[in-house]
Amino acid sequence: MKNLGRRGVVAAGAALALSPAVRAQGAWPDRPIKFVVGFPAGGATDVVGRLLGQAVGERLSRQVIIENKPGAAGNIGSALVADSKPDGYTFLVGNSIMSIVPALYDKLGYDPVNSLDAVAHFTTVPMIIMAPAGGVKSLEELVALLRKEPGKHSYPSPGNGSLIHISSLLFTQRVAAEAMHVPYRGSAPATQDTLAGRHSFQIDAPGSVKGFIDSGRLTVLAVCAEKRLSSLPSVPTVEEKLGFPFNVSTWNMIFAPAGTPRPIVDRLNAIINEAIQSPELIEKAKPLEIEFVQSTPASAKAFYERQMAFWVPIVKASGAKVE
Repeated sequence: MKNLGRRGVVAAGAALALSPAVRAQGAWPDRPIKFVVGFPAGGATDVVGRLLGQAVGERLSRQVIIENKPGAAGNIGSALVADSKPDGYTFLVGNSIMSIVPALYDKLGYDPVNSLDAVAHFTTVPMIIMAPAGGVKSLEELVALLRKEPGKHSYPSPGNGSLIHISSLLFTQRVAAEAMHVPYRGSAPATQDTLAGRHSFQIDAPGSVKGFIDSGRLTVLAVCAEKRLSSLPSVPTVEEKLGFPFNVSTWNMIFAPAGTPRPIVDRLNAIINEAIQSPELIEKAKPLEIEFVQSTPASAKAFYERQMAFWVPIVKASGAKVE
């Protein structure tokens, strides 16, 4: 290495001291932080983002502001964060639709792999398969019905190309059956028609329909996970009943604009891992049936890329289009 001399060493040290990464390590955060949610207020991702934001803010002694930027299956919020200054003050509360939209849109407005840096994968919520009260009583009975009368029975989703749509389609394919997809503008109206008996089955997150399960208006046939849920211990997994794995979950991650200083990413990851272990946050999340998970930025990135590698080919093969 070329000898810089005393002046060169001092100059290099000053430049290093002024670099964003080094400044961030000591000073960050010195003002409020923004969590962008690409969905309307009151939805599952918004609620999760607010719970986490409050817990993170308390630990950093800074306010975490939730900014809702709904539209285009979350793409508007994702693109906003991807285009933001990578200074550690703007983050995205992402969810599972991010692993599907690359196959639904020709242009996302951002690069789903290179425009965002994964900070933490912090929730996983296994999906469940349900039927309306008065309908089928078991998963085997549902499969037999769909095979016996192909195309006659239906399932709802909150929209074309949604995780629920693609998961339901994948399920019917795995059991060699056919059913009609009926898209809605949101989960609430879809569930109402299932409750009315207009659909033979529905796949959804348990927290979204907990009240209807507890009241007996929806019958849970199976869990789309490797193991049974602690909140539904008597409900078998799909693999237990049908002999093949069928693991589908919604999830949430925190992303930063690409190029955000590594010390900031690492510190926020550590704060999130600490927050999601707190009894207070766990208690607040119980009604949503959320399972918190620990991660590193590297493991979060790997998870996200695995999800895209799994879902994108399935979505493309399905021919699903955005509404």
